[in-house]
Amino acid sequence: MFSAFERLVAFRYLRARRQEGFISVIAWFSLLGIALGVATLIIVMAVMNGFRAELLGRILGLNGHITISAPAGQAIPDADKLVARLRGMDGVVFAAPMVEGQVMVSANGVAGGALVRGMSTDDLRARRLIADAVRQGSIDEMGEDGVLIGSRMAYRLGLRLGDPITVLSPRGESTAFGSVPRIKTYRVAGVFEVGMYEYDNTYVYAPLSAAQVFFRLPQAVSGIEIMLTDPNRAATMTYLLSGLVPPGVRAVDWQQANSSFFNAIQVERNVMFLILTLIILVAAFNIISSMIMMVKDKGRDIAVLRTMGATRGMILRIFLLSGASIGIIGTAAGLLIGVLFCENIESIRQFLQNLTGTQLFQAEIYFLSRLPAKMDPAEVLQVVVMAFSLSLLATIYPALRAARLNPVEALRYE
Repeated sequence: MFSAFERLVAFRYLRARRQEGFISVIAWFSLLGIALGVATLIIVMAVMNGFRAELLGRILGLNGHITISAPAGQAIPDADKLVARLRGMDGVVFAAPMVEGQVMVSANGVAGGALVRGMSTDDLRARRLIADAVRQGSIDEMGEDGVLIGSRMAYRLGLRLGDPITVLSPRGESTAFGSVPRIKTYRVAGVFEVGMYEYDNTYVYAPLSAAQVFFRLPQAVSGIEIMLTDPNRAATMTYLLSGLVPPGVRAVDWQQANSSFFNAIQVERNVMFLILTLIILVAAFNIISSMIMMVKDKGRDIAVLRTMGATRGMILRIFLLSGASIGIIGTAAGLLIGVLFCENIESIRQFLQNLTGTQLFQAEIYFLSRLPAKMDPAEVLQVVVMAFSLSLLATIYPALRAARLNPVEALRYE
């Protein structure tokens, strides 16, 4: 497409002489702008993808793809038969009965809200996200009065293995002196850390039999968690289950339960993409300005080339190549910076935290205890193509202006 002569002249024009230094500075700023825009866009998109993937993995790993639940304080009728039927359905990997309720926990003079989830130890072992996340103690040590608590809750309440933790339920018993809350003390049998602040700070896992006694649901359960082979089929499976569950019992899939949360992430992701694209757009306008100044400055050279036999097409290609080179180099540099940053983002965060002495990524705000980054090859390719396309479009007008330059007019006063 480009001859050796055209490449020689194009790259020569990019290496400005001393008196043309200002044009070279603008070109370098354009290159840096494109590089930073591409790198920032790749990094932000990777972090947003990482957030979504990590949160989705934690939420689905702890809550299941579909949850069947009875009204508060009530039990699911014939839960054993329903669980057996669910386990035999195609596409269902796991179905576990549970008892769940909001409580207040206290220890060492500190109190706070929590969610108690009662499950059998076999079902807890089958939930790999929980079983693999136990950092102290074990599920086998729960017995009849042991519970698993999150690492953040253990830190907040000052608890260690074997320490007592008091659980208080707001649904108390009516007496002659009024309603008396139910209080029970359990033993900390294990501490888990799934890496999501909300769960590590709130969840308490208790044996199913102990939770049934505490919430006054003898031999009954208040919910059933279902795991599917394909989480994306959760909505279809929920529709099928609506005819199986008893009246008053609800079946909710993970998309319904977390729709507002993931919709907010998607909207934020789209907005960030549009905002950061403006960086590349501004850099593209810098290319236009630098190329127009180059055409103005090289008017005499263009006229000489035309009189020596260079065609308008050759002049057009020379300036297209000059401008496109800025876009190609800037895009390649931005791609390299973005990929390297995403691959080492957690190490960079730790380094900046140690350097500044400030917490740059607080788990209480961002839900996760580490900064995730997951690059999507299709998205990275989209950013690269967009940056190069904008750079190429920015060179068209200056190149056309150079090609239309009249050599007679350019040399009239020389």
